[in-house]
Order: sequence, then C-alpha cells, then structure tokens
Amino acid sequence: MTAIEVQPDQGQGARRERSATTGGTILRLLGLVIFTAFSLFFIYLLLSDGYWPLALLIGIITILINYIFLAPSAYPMRWMSPGLAFMLLISVYPIAFTIYISFTNYGTGHLLPKVQAIEVLESRTYLPESGSTLRYSVFRNEETGEYGLWLAGPEGNGFFATVGEQFTAEEMGAGALNEDGVPASIPGWRALTRAETVRNITAISQNSFGLEDTAVQLTGRLGEAAQLQQRFVYDEELDAMIDRRDDIVYFADMSTGFFTAEDGSTLNPGFQVTVGMKNYQRFLTDPSYRGPLLLIFLWTVVFALLSVFLSFSLGLMIAIVFGRNMPGQRIIKSLLIIPFAVPQVITLLVWRGMMNPLQGVIPRMLQEIFNQPVGWPPFFADPFWVKVALIIINVWLAYPYFMLISSGALQAIPTDMYEAADLDGAGPWQAFRGLTLPLLLVAVGPLLISSFTVNFNSFNVIYLFNSGGPPMVGTATAAGHSDILISYVYKLAFGSSRQEFGYASAITIVIFLMMIVVTLFQFRRMGTWEEVGNA
Repeated sequence: MTAIEVQPDQGQGARRERSATTGGTILRLLGLVIFTAFSLFFIYLLLSDGYWPLALLIGIITILINYIFLAPSAYPMRWMSPGLAFMLLISVYPIAFTIYISFTNYGTGHLLPKVQAIEVLESRTYLPESGSTLRYSVFRNEETGEYGLWLAGPEGNGFFATVGEQFTAEEMGAGALNEDGVPASIPGWRALTRAETVRNITAISQNSFGLEDTAVQLTGRLGEAAQLQQRFVYDEELDAMIDRRDDIVYFADMSTGFFTAEDGSTLNPGFQVTVGMKNYQRFLTDPSYRGPLLLIFLWTVVFALLSVFLSFSLGLMIAIVFGRNMPGQRIIKSLLIIPFAVPQVITLLVWRGMMNPLQGVIPRMLQEIFNQPVGWPPFFADPFWVKVALIIINVWLAYPYFMLISSGALQAIPTDMYEAADLDGAGPWQAFRGLTLPLLLVAVGPLLISSFTVNFNSFNVIYLFNSGGPPMVGTATAAGHSDILISYVYKLAFGSSRQEFGYASAITIVIFLMMIVVTLFQFRRMGTWEEVGNA
C-alpha cells in the first residue's frame, strides 16, 4: 500500500490567528468599556460636588485613552498612555488648577463650591419657640452597636428611641427607673457612662432618634435633646437661602461669594466664585499689598544672586586649590563635602543654635572680637543681620555642590591650552579670565541657571531658620523682612489665621512667569558663553 501523506490544513493557522486577534479585540473593548464606565461615574461624583476642573481633566484623559486604543494610527502609543495620564494628573493639572484658583476668591470662608456650601447651611438646625428640650441617656446595643436614647420630658414621662423607631418602657422590658428617671437596665442594651458618651458624641449626634415626624436630635449641650428643625432652606428659583427661624432671605451674591441679606448680613460659609483679575490687581494697585511684595521680591532676587555667586566662587576656588597634587587631598575634599551630605533640616537647626545671640558660639566670638554687648549681632531680630545670616548659611549648604561640578569641569579642559597660553605670555589671572572661566561657564552654565531657580524658591532655609522674620509692621498680610516669595506665598496660604489661596495662587503664577523670563534670558547668555568656548 502506498502511504498517503496528510497535508496540514493551510487555513487552520490563519483561523487560529484570527481567533486570537478577535479575542484580543474583545478583551480590549471590554477593558475600555469598564474604564470608561468607571471614569464617567467618577466624573459624575466630581460634578455633583462642584469640582468641575478635575472632572474636565478626567473627561479629557478618558477621551484620549479611548482614542489611543481605538484609532489604528494612535494604537502604537498605548504603552505611553499610562505615563501621559499621570503626567496630566500630576504635572499639568496642578499648574492649571493654580491658574484657575488665582482668578477666584478661594480662601478662608470660601473653601467650598456653592453646592457643598448649600449642603452645609441646610444641615443646620434650630429649636422652635414652641419646642421643648428632653433629657437623654445613651444606650448601646450589645450585638449591633446601634445607639439608642432614653428620653425624659419635663414631666418625668419617658420613652426609648432608636433611629426611626420609638418604644415605651413596657415594650422594651425596661427595669425600674432610678432617681433621674432612667431605667436601670434595658434587655440587650447597655447604658453608657458619661465618659463613654463624650467619646462617642460625634457618632451619636449624626443620628435622629424616634419616629420620622417627631424625631429628636442632640442640641449640642450634653444631656439635652430636642425636636430640632431645619433652619435654612435653599430656593433654587430665587437662588437664595431662606432662614425659617427669622424669615430672612439671603440671596446669592456672585461677586462676593456670600449669601447676603438686604441689611448686608451674610451667611458662613461662603462659596467659591470667579473674581477675574482682582487678585492680580491687589498687589499692583493696593499699597498695603504692593509695598511688602516689592520689598520681598527685591530681597528674593538679591538672595538668589548672592547665594549663587558666592557659593560658586567659593566652590571654584576650593576646586582650583585642591585640584593640584598635595598630601591628604582626598581626605580634605571628603570633609568639605559634609555640608552637602548632611540633611538640610539638621544643618539649619545647628546653624540656628550657633547664631543664637545669647548662647551661640558665633555671636559670643564676635562679641569678644569687636567688644560688643551680649545680644550682638542680632541675627534674629534685625532685618539686615537676619539676611546676612541666611546668605552665610545658604553658601555653606551650596558650595560643596559647586566644588564638585567645578572639579569635574576643570579636569575636562585640555592642558595644552594652558601651555599655549603660557607661551603667549599670559599670566595666571589672564589665563583664568580668558581661558578657564569661559570654558568653565560653558559646562556649568545650565547648573548655575538651575541653582538660581532653586535659591529663588529656597523655602527650607528661610522658614526653618527664622520663619521669614522679623515681621513687617503695618502690612495687610503676614510678611517678614527675610521672607522670599515662596515663603510669603506659604504664609498667605497656610501660615496665618486667614488663608488666601486665590491671592497666593496669583503670586505663584507671577513667580512662575518671572522664572520663565529669567531662565530664557540666562539661556541666551549661555549661548554667548558657548560661542566664547568654541572660539
């Protein structure tokens, strides 16, 4: 018999491949449906609470993800999509949100969107004139953990109330009443002590006890409950809050972010509204804001420039000195790096102690040298000496960084260039000015720019040493003589009793724009250095 050779089905592999492709497509579509459904639900929750900027961003991310996974031309970007989404959430959104906040009244008294402010106001209650108070004792169900109240009226009659239900003593099988009119025991329930009641008062006060029409709530005074009524009701047509206790109508004022009555009285909390360029106009037109901001801006520029110049100069000098072969070179360099290795918080606290005018080693030494009284120099009280101390500390923290990068850049300069300069009769200073420095700036120029930006926003040094003090007198905001812009913004946003996030955001945007201008200018200067280096 002749063996019959069985040929494999040529279409079987193709069908298997199509099946795998179809299965992958179905899984992809299913994943997109689940992701989109979750995103839409999240967007709905955000919009319900009035957080429309974040809802808008989530919507944009959802559209982009669907486009990337559905459009054939964009499908290769699918592996980048998580990174793009996180970039939008972590980097782009904070910047966009800060810009948005700078055009609002967001701050103390205006922290909530309008929807949430209405909810807070409508949650407030009052005791009507015809209402009476009841004495209560708290019981807890030993099985469910549910709370119940034994309520005793002024006439001594009492009943037991849980959430949505009301019972008589007989129905609960309560024991005999004590001298306070409270059952000694209720089957299945344990009476809470006064201390236990105080510890759980927040959870207890969130409930209404008894039947729906006659439910009672805690009044806020320990041991007192009453049939409280909702005080404020929002009228959507009038866009106003109606005070049911006093029959006063508070209309929503979209220019101030308050519900305001005809007599000018307002309800707290207010709500967020757009105020346009008002926050920017404050520090441009109002002297009480413009004055301290201008002084703080000038000091910020001086602080950043001096810190970069002095720390770079000191680091470069040390790099040149110890760039030569000498005994113990490595050990000395390692010791000089210590300020850069030790955490800033520890270093600043040490410097703060050393500069204490009463007990610090530096003031004590200066007092002996210059024959000055105790308390001199006033590193914490006098604006000039505070600034001197901050620059010294910042140079101490930064010079190891410039020493390291200068050492590397100096080693990259060819030695034959120095030999050529020596043959041309150039002295050490001429060689440094015409050869070393231009070539060095080509390498470290970008680092100088970034260092200026870092020092422009050097919050830790300012705040940990003296919290930006001493304070300026007669300013509308909490400002100190040694504050730089970033610490001033922090005080506006978090460091005072009145938080002005909108105004702080406006200043932040101005700082951001200034940094862009300064950086572009310095990069143009860097182009000049590169031309010198290439020559």
